[in-house]
Amino acid sequence: MLELNAGIPEGPVSEAWTKYLDHVKLVGPRNRPSYDVIVVGTGLAGAAAAASLAAQGYKVHVFCFQDSSRRAHSIAAQGGINAPKNYRNDGDSVYRLFYDTQKGGDFRSREANVWRLAEVATGIIDQATAQGVPFAREYGGNVANRSFGGVLVERTFYCRGQTGQQLLLGAYQALQHQVAVGNAVMHPRTEIQDIVNIDGRCRGIVYRCLKTGEIRSMSADAVVLASGGYGNVFFQSTNAFNSNVTAAWRAHKRGAGMANPCMVQIHPTCIPVSGNFQCKLTLMSESLRNDGRVWVPRKEGDTRSPDQIPEAERYYYLEERYPSFGNLVPRDVAARNAKYVCDDGLGIGGRKQVYLDFSDAIKERGHQVIAERYGNLFDMYEEITTESPYQVPMRIFPAVHYCMGGLWVDYGLMTNIPGLWAIGEANFSDHGANRLGASSMMQCLADGYFVLPQTICSDLHDLYRQKVTTEHPEFAKAEADVKDRIHWLMSRQGSRTPMSIHKELGEVMWDYCGMARTADGLQQAMSKIDDLRDAFENDMIVPGSADGTNQALERAGRLGDFLELGHLMCRDAYERNESCGCHFREEHQTDDGEVVRDDENCSHVSVWEWKGKDQPHELTKEALSFDTLPLMTRSYK
Repeated sequence: MLELNAGIPEGPVSEAWTKYLDHVKLVGPRNRPSYDVIVVGTGLAGAAAAASLAAQGYKVHVFCFQDSSRRAHSIAAQGGINAPKNYRNDGDSVYRLFYDTQKGGDFRSREANVWRLAEVATGIIDQATAQGVPFAREYGGNVANRSFGGVLVERTFYCRGQTGQQLLLGAYQALQHQVAVGNAVMHPRTEIQDIVNIDGRCRGIVYRCLKTGEIRSMSADAVVLASGGYGNVFFQSTNAFNSNVTAAWRAHKRGAGMANPCMVQIHPTCIPVSGNFQCKLTLMSESLRNDGRVWVPRKEGDTRSPDQIPEAERYYYLEERYPSFGNLVPRDVAARNAKYVCDDGLGIGGRKQVYLDFSDAIKERGHQVIAERYGNLFDMYEEITTESPYQVPMRIFPAVHYCMGGLWVDYGLMTNIPGLWAIGEANFSDHGANRLGASSMMQCLADGYFVLPQTICSDLHDLYRQKVTTEHPEFAKAEADVKDRIHWLMSRQGSRTPMSIHKELGEVMWDYCGMARTADGLQQAMSKIDDLRDAFENDMIVPGSADGTNQALERAGRLGDFLELGHLMCRDAYERNESCGCHFREEHQTDDGEVVRDDENCSHVSVWEWKGKDQPHELTKEALSFDTLPLMTRSYK
């Protein structure tokens, strides 16, 4: 079993971060340039961490598979970022953000991590504003706020529907400044293939140049994985198509624990699937639920256009079922209810879709106000569907969006492998069984700007001048393993493309490990994934050459990781015999379809250890404690 020590300081969680900083080992500014740090990924977490570490004086090497670090998927984040500034004077506080996040995650998070996230969040807004991020402002010039799901205050800062883009540009310019002054080096169009452990410590990576196909290594004193989530195991998701789990999964196979892999968020407001040809779905920001009203016809099979359906014949199901929160219930609740009404035959035109209607908001506030708030989102929707939300309601349905699971990390964000760190969506630490809206960018920038730069020194302090180079035999061995794997992939001469197998995997995951799960269905899914792994090994074809750009080869490598991950996700969901947050086991629900937790047996983090090919994973449980916010039944009614 894995040896897990979260390393949380003793005492009240409200004092833990201060106590940690008071006693953390430090690296002096004159010594920092002697340390090499690798950062994998250039989204909000990776760019923020790389810029911050380089500004402190560390020598930072940054890897991304895009041609520019600006093209990381964080740029697609839309709605906003949370911080308990209480600018609205509506009762917000650090405790209130902690409370909402713990409750929203259905009490499957570490209290200490969640409190720290709420505590450092206010600094993110100051940091971003200083960088020139153009947050929306009120008429008088004050920074504007709006609300998001699962809360009763307005704490979300936003840049219309382009918040991720603007925040990423802020982090990108900070990173590029460090590149210009020589503290950071960019390695674009590269993909990590493995990590290298020496004497139980991560000492570097093996990577492939996506332009030449060359396999190279780099040594370092610390490796930081900021490679995002694994939602593309479902094939169709709101993630960029090339987003993958490879960096995290290869680290997992070298000994890093994978925590709560079944915890995947289904976002309730996405443009519905329109055909079998699709490999990417489009998010419509949760912020739209501030002014949009979600409804379906009350009559099954009603084919009338929405403007012909009178108010009395419309079912505003979120407003009726959850009067306290209405359309701003958390994402898992909104997504499940959309599934319920569609399963009952009330979906628009008999399909899996519901309305998100802005007609009342436009009448009340005017076209200009709505356009100022959501104009770019409305334009995006119209470009994709040819329908204007100013004139007709949006048609939406849930889709895979975010992963709460990820690599296990301690309080300082280091994995169970010394020298290997995981930040942002690549780790599991802050969101439990469900992430509240506008919290992903908050976590990414908290980890990158404020947490990792102050915790990584605790590990580096004891490494002074203990250098390892790529001449060490373990690097040659890891490179040989990578080359053997690529040679094996290129030798496949079957009849199926990697994409066709991936698409079938996604259908299995969605049907059996998506919004609703059952023990029998999860067992079926694991059997079906075994069949797909057989097809991967014996009936897949990878055309072209490994000596240069080959997207089929890239997809094949990522597919192998997705197949192994998908099987583990189903097993994790099977072993977690309860419903909580986004993990909805149909055997554990109330009469009106709400989740039923098993706090006695399931108040833990499930951490899985790789035991070898064709060997079952081994489970280790990290117990969770609830000293600050006692367990309660989560209700939004």
